[in-house]
Amino acid sequence: MHHELRWITVLGLGHKRPAPGTWGSLPPVLLICILTLSGLGPHAHPRLCTLLLAVNFLWACTGCILQGDQAEARWRKDPSQAVADETAGQCIPLLIIPLLPACAHPWWLIGGAFLLFRLADIAKPPPARGLQRLPAGWGILIDDLIAGVYAAAALALLAFL
Repeated sequence: MHHELRWITVLGLGHKRPAPGTWGSLPPVLLICILTLSGLGPHAHPRLCTLLLAVNFLWACTGCILQGDQAEARWRKDPSQAVADETAGQCIPLLIIPLLPACAHPWWLIGGAFLLFRLADIAKPPPARGLQRLPAGWGILIDDLIAGVYAAAALALLAFL
């Protein structure tokens, strides 16, 4: 494995099969699950969860931007091995959980955030698919950020129904 690309592959998760994008989505979900199990979940300690997710988000975005050219030169345009974009995108619906009604069960919100992000990432609703043409790391990253916004909007809609 190319150790110089471990950032964009999220420490090698991008090489897992099947569904490397799903593997890449798991780190922020596992982080929130661990915090929730520890009593430090998004409603109990919203600032802590937001801070940790924001750091995860920025780490993943930076990995895409800095290693995108190298990853595409090694594999192809928006390679499946590059999963830091999924890590970043998954953070977006998780970041809104503290803003959602506390009466909603945290496991429902976490599971919903995960499933809705994966659906949006796979479907790539407009303008996500078209923005994959952007150069290197931006093309890898931006469609997943849009999928994250769609997932966050759907999660909020469901939580307030």
